[in-house]
Amino acid sequence: MKFSHLYAAAGLAAVAFAAPAGAQTVTGAGASFPAPVYVKWAEAFNKETGVQINYQSSGSGNGIKAIKGNTVVFGATDAPLSGKDLEESGLVQFPTVIGGVVPIVNLEGIKPGEIALDGETLAKIFLGEIKKWDDAAIKALNPDVKLPSTAIAVVRRADSSGTTFNFTSYLSKVSAEWKDKLGVGTTVQWPVGLGAPGNDGVANNVAKIAGSIGYVEYVYAKANNLSYTRVKNKDGKFVAPSSATFQAAAAHADWKSVPGFGVILADQAGADSWPITAATFVLVHKEPKDKAQSAAALKFFDWAYEKGASIAEELSYIPLPKSVTDQIRAVWAAEVKNK
Repeated sequence: MKFSHLYAAAGLAAVAFAAPAGAQTVTGAGASFPAPVYVKWAEAFNKETGVQINYQSSGSGNGIKAIKGNTVVFGATDAPLSGKDLEESGLVQFPTVIGGVVPIVNLEGIKPGEIALDGETLAKIFLGEIKKWDDAAIKALNPDVKLPSTAIAVVRRADSSGTTFNFTSYLSKVSAEWKDKLGVGTTVQWPVGLGAPGNDGVANNVAKIAGSIGYVEYVYAKANNLSYTRVKNKDGKFVAPSSATFQAAAAHADWKSVPGFGVILADQAGADSWPITAATFVLVHKEPKDKAQSAAALKFFDWAYEKGASIAEELSYIPLPKSVTDQIRAVWAAEVKNK
């Protein structure tokens, strides 16, 4: 699966699927993190219902801006809005799937999962303090790996990004220096690195630049055949990204505890937990401008919860438990005025 083809589908979903003349079209925009699964869901949903889902993968910041500006039917973000922001903006927020943010590297001869990093070392790399791959800190974590004396080229997001929000949430939990200097955000004042738009932009640049490191949602690493690192989790275990380690991190999430289901899954306990696991979210208006289109959008996500699990799993996303999707449907019924 070449990601350039997958991304083209994400950007051109409105014209990618043949539908009957006069068929309904629903527009959405935002996070690139879930774009691969939204595109595959949209294709299957279109075949079954004739409704077209036009999803523009433009970054979480743009997704929030678009839904608040009423230029799309639904917005998508990996950085959940606060209860106060949701209330003031008249929005309902709900999660769709769970995935993992993974560090990706371009080092000749290094296989996926061969290099291990901990949070402190990752933070120092993205702070620009560790500058070479054979730095003592990296060598100490990888005594059996022949590390090149190559300069580290940092690649990070240039746009307002929920993937950045989740990556920096993790770094802020494991590195006091990162928390103090940069903190958490969809954008931060990066001290080093080449900025690229979207998960695909980061993946494409890492693929091209020898000695580089970046961070993307796991499917982008797989689609581009990029090497990724293992990462030390809260229990002190070095784990690789996988559906199983994302599931382990999400297993004890308390979705009811935060307004809008806005749970942050970074640095969860558990020997098998991937430490940079994240949910991704959709935003819709409580009182939509176009009730029919809003209803169609919720029908799409209802379909995805009911029939889209296997598609999500094929792409290494984790579907939400039925107990959570039942809660989400109850929120739709109570808060979204589509009739």
